[in-house]
Amino acid sequence: MKTILKDSLYTQVRGKILRIRQLTELEKLFEIALLEGQSLDHEPGQFVLISIFGVGEAPFSVCSSPTKRDSFEITVRKVGRLTSALHLLEPGDEVGIRGPYGRGFPITLMVGNDILIVGGGLGIVPLRSLIHYIIDNRRNYGKVDILLGCRTPQNMLFGDEVEHWEERVDVDFSCTVDQADPEWTGNIGRITSLIPGINLDPHRTFATVVGPPVMYKFVIQELRKKQIPDRQILVSLERRMKCGLGRCGHCQIEHLYCCQDGPVFTYEQIKDIKEAI
Repeated sequence: MKTILKDSLYTQVRGKILRIRQLTELEKLFEIALLEGQSLDHEPGQFVLISIFGVGEAPFSVCSSPTKRDSFEITVRKVGRLTSALHLLEPGDEVGIRGPYGRGFPITLMVGNDILIVGGGLGIVPLRSLIHYIIDNRRNYGKVDILLGCRTPQNMLFGDEVEHWEERVDVDFSCTVDQADPEWTGNIGRITSLIPGINLDPHRTFATVVGPPVMYKFVIQELRKKQIPDRQILVSLERRMKCGLGRCGHCQIEHLYCCQDGPVFTYEQIKDIKEAI
């Protein structure tokens, strides 16, 4: 009988790398299968702690859907010692895993409603889990809009999937870049420029926002202009998370711990906290 990894918050289990895919110059996608009879059983928006013996441990958002039962995926940007070590691994190598941790997107509460997904840069990583889950359960949700922004076309993650989302008749997809190249034929500008053109019913719309901190204030301003209630604006604050258990205090924002109380919050929860947005 399989046990669920999240039932043992302090226990680290082994995971085997099944597949590695180079996404951009700096980012790689890792598909990992849990060993020892474990299953991850995560929610979109949650994260895991990945470790390499003798190197260290760091948090990473799960970017695959919970409907993917036998393995899960993370995206790793090469920026430091641990991530550089991860980029040197090959299929068949093992890593340590703890989690999943935190509060994800309220997928049950969102059932029957319209969904607006706004992702900037690496924000598409945790949102990919939500997008795949919604597509796999498409009949449970109303109108779905996906807005994606990145710095340049070369920085765009999951390019093949982006093309698939754009081609779907049951998803409205728009993408923009800050700086275009000669081959780019799409939108140019900040992601906020895409929001005014979205046709939505604010009372039945849940808006999910993930991206660089500078993006949040301006995106939320546009969403509130659309009269989406604060309780239906969902943001992920993956900031300075380290232990995953709310013990180290690195991710504390006033009385909240991003790793335990979040990383997904409603705007209603955090709008009066100065450091949050």
